[in-house]
Amino acid sequence: MGAVLPAGLVAYKRTPVFDQDSLPAGLRRRHRTRAGVWALIHVVEGALRFRSFDPAEETVLFPGRPAAVGPEQAHEVEPLGPLRMFVEFHATPQDAGARLPPRGERV
Repeated sequence: MGAVLPAGLVAYKRTPVFDQDSLPAGLRRRHRTRAGVWALIHVVEGALRFRSFDPAEETVLFPGRPAAVGPEQAHEVEPLGPLRMFVEFHATPQDAGARLPPRGERV
């Protein structure tokens, strides 16, 4: 499991920063990214257990050690105590299309 995204992707969306209490239930249970969408999970503070199911792997994420999630890859996360984290979504410019923010706005 690496934090390497394929070349040529663009960030088009970012979640708010979640903590151990505000982390949505949908992220805590098995779910998938959309077709054509990569996710990069960033831990700002604390630690987060990351599980992928295909391939089956588990790792602990810390600040500076993000996890890349491929399109339609089943995965889930679990906070390991106090935590702050966010998810950044990436796609090819063609797939991101209208999802890209207007020029000059933050992703």
